[in-house]
Amino acid sequence: MKGSETEKTMAGQRNRHMQTLTLPVEGMTCASCVVRVEKALKNITGVQDVSVNLASEKARIEFDPTRVTLDQLQKAVSDSGYALILPKEGEGVGGSTDALKDDAHRRLKNEFIFSLELTVPIMALSMLSMFESTAAWLPLSLDMTNRILLVLTTPVIFLSGRRFFRGFWAATRHRTADMNTLVAVGTGSAYAYSAMAVLFPELLGSAHLHHVYFDTTATIITLILLGKLLESRAKNRASDAIKRLMGLQPKTARVIRDGVEHDVPIEDVVVGDRIVVRPGEKIPVDGVVLDGATSVDESMVTGESMPVEKTVGVRVIGGTINRNGSITLRARAVGKDTLLAHIAKLVEDAQGSKAPIQSLADQIASVFVPIVIGIAILSFLLWYFIGGIGFTASLVNFIAVLIIACPCALGLATPTAIMVGTGRGAALGVLIKNAESLERARKIQTVVLDKTGTITEGKPSVTDVIPFDGYDEPTILQHAVALERKSEHPLGEAIVEYARSRGISFREPEAFQSLTGFGVAGVVDGVTVVVGNAALLKDNAVHLNGEDAVLRNFSDEGKTPVLVAINGRPAGVIAIADRVKAGAREAISRLKQMGLEVVMITGDNERTAASIAAQVGVDRVIAGVLPQDKARHVQAIQAERKIVAMVGDGINDAPALAQADVGIAIGTGTDIAMETADITLMRGDLMSLVHAIRLSAATLRTIKQNLFWAFIYNVIGIPLAAFGVLNPMIAAAAMAFSSVSVVSNSLRLKRFGS
Repeated sequence: MKGSETEKTMAGQRNRHMQTLTLPVEGMTCASCVVRVEKALKNITGVQDVSVNLASEKARIEFDPTRVTLDQLQKAVSDSGYALILPKEGEGVGGSTDALKDDAHRRLKNEFIFSLELTVPIMALSMLSMFESTAAWLPLSLDMTNRILLVLTTPVIFLSGRRFFRGFWAATRHRTADMNTLVAVGTGSAYAYSAMAVLFPELLGSAHLHHVYFDTTATIITLILLGKLLESRAKNRASDAIKRLMGLQPKTARVIRDGVEHDVPIEDVVVGDRIVVRPGEKIPVDGVVLDGATSVDESMVTGESMPVEKTVGVRVIGGTINRNGSITLRARAVGKDTLLAHIAKLVEDAQGSKAPIQSLADQIASVFVPIVIGIAILSFLLWYFIGGIGFTASLVNFIAVLIIACPCALGLATPTAIMVGTGRGAALGVLIKNAESLERARKIQTVVLDKTGTITEGKPSVTDVIPFDGYDEPTILQHAVALERKSEHPLGEAIVEYARSRGISFREPEAFQSLTGFGVAGVVDGVTVVVGNAALLKDNAVHLNGEDAVLRNFSDEGKTPVLVAINGRPAGVIAIADRVKAGAREAISRLKQMGLEVVMITGDNERTAASIAAQVGVDRVIAGVLPQDKARHVQAIQAERKIVAMVGDGINDAPALAQADVGIAIGTGTDIAMETADITLMRGDLMSLVHAIRLSAATLRTIKQNLFWAFIYNVIGIPLAAFGVLNPMIAAAAMAFSSVSVVSNSLRLKRFGS
């Protein structure tokens, strides 16, 4: 027992040391590459978990820096034939990755153009020499034509195609095989045979002089490079979400130091700095407004299209746009601690994570290439020795099998959909922590909604003002606000805010008294005013008659009645409630239409809870719940064998968010709720919840479509190639098209919700 406790203690200490980095990996081309890089990293002592993403070309590594160094990680990846790019000092999120991707895309484009420029004359010369009628026009002999083709094809295969041969050599050294193996062996075989037929025809016999495949070799290289170029362009579009997010942050900030405004680089801003932001400028860092008022466009961060009013004491988010007022703010978070940087990292981590469904592709990739090479060799032997079609035709079938089987599409099927899906979610104000959460959200059966701050606005608001005999609403509010301005009670603040929105003028009381638990009393314009509950009015000899019925009605509706008495007479009642959020009823209706059970959980009493439930139409209400018991109620629903999502915004919701199968935090709530949750709704409205669940289903549907297309190309193409039906050039075009179709299908998710 003691030994077990010691092991747990040691494990806990190791977990505290753990560090997670997401680093670019160069040289990966297919699902087999992903498997090999993951295996190389996982074999290192001190590495706990690895997730390699082909679409983003990154490895997410969780490791113990006290047991393994970055150089060791880099060496392990290098030994497996790839390059792990280590971060440079002071490098921002996505900076190095974008530069590497741009450089790689440029190199790929140049290789393709060079290959195309040579392939066009190779194809033209080959076609002219293929038929006797056109060959007679050529001033060259067949032998000279083939030698020219050899000269033109050699730079295509060894310059434009060198990436495949380098990858093949690296894989061979490690006794593995990948997409590079298939391309290199296929095109290399065709080129070697053709070169031998031209340079040493006597070794093959003169009958083989006419059978050269330089056009096939060059065309395959060019088509595969074209496919990779289109794939690269599509993958760059898939990662646009991170680029857009990081592009929101301005490069400089106007900081007040020693009473003078200075424009300083954003990196030089420190917590506590006072910053001036003028109309039309981006807010450089997270902060709190010290002076001024404005409206701020937060759409790129929260997805909310309407500008948000900001006054003194209100928080602002870095990267959002100041619309129409000049403000001074105090910096609260800078650099990697800002909400924008946090969101970018969350999206990047999610895009680099793996959904459980991807395990199928990974398992297949680990054995796929060796099986394909076996099928290609078997096809060659059967056709040559049993089919009797000769060496040349058998070689063509061998090449076709290798080319059609390239597993690029298989490796891209899941990660591209995850990248686009999580990126689109970020644009809609839905932050998804990882791919596993995205996949699990599709399976939700019951949604548990915390009432305060989730279904309701989370703060008291005036809903009704009912004047009694002889009084009107402005008179009631003027007298009530004169006293409530001196109070710090939330109900009083709600009355003041409501009066301000109605343009009611504020007066100073001649006398004021706060009565804890009852209300306030005082003298306004020479008259006695009492504002509070029925008990306070009774203590002040104010008698209610028919007004009792109004109070009961408000109580039945879950509203808190605040009575106003002037000169000993009931003047009116102000009803206050935690107002239901706009769109909550519609969102809950949509959830129910999707076949989900909707449960509301609250600490309020049964009557208030029932009133809110009736307004929004939930299926079930759990009322009177203590904060520490919310997780237990989620567990009880899970015991009914239901997959449960918990939606909340407060610190007291964190245990329930962690207990649920999918924890969903309202982004306008507390940071701890966001940290605990699997998904964060930045807008704070429940329609974002509908988007999140629908996006999950759409992404999983896209992944399944991608896997289907990736598999169907191989399932149909490999037998056709093995049976001699598929020309190698057509196989190359089909292989390139399969990767492009998978990425293009994923990019359709960018239109989700629009």
